[in-house]
Amino acid sequence: MAQTVSECLTAATDSVTVINDINSKGLSSAHIAASDPLSGATQADANARVKANVDHLTTILAYDGTNDTPNVKDASDDKSSYTTAITTGNTYISNNS
Repeated sequence: MAQTVSECLTAATDSVTVINDINSKGLSSAHIAASDPLSGATQADANARVKANVDHLTTILAYDGTNDTPNVKDASDDKSSYTTAITTGNTYISNNS
């Protein structure tokens, strides 16, 4: 059974949380997994985690009702927190590359 728009957006909220936490805490964020646990998290790890979440949000917001996905793209739900997180994430990566 396909998810509803509301279910997709609720699940996407996790990505908003990750992006905002890394943006505010940087390498201190608990959402960054170190590629080498012995050396700790790197900026590349942080950027990769933000990028993965930006990509996830972008994909969810593009759902158009095909391929067993709900039509998130055309839904009237408030998507501003997701689009803001995408902008925040892209800015974070740009500022830390």
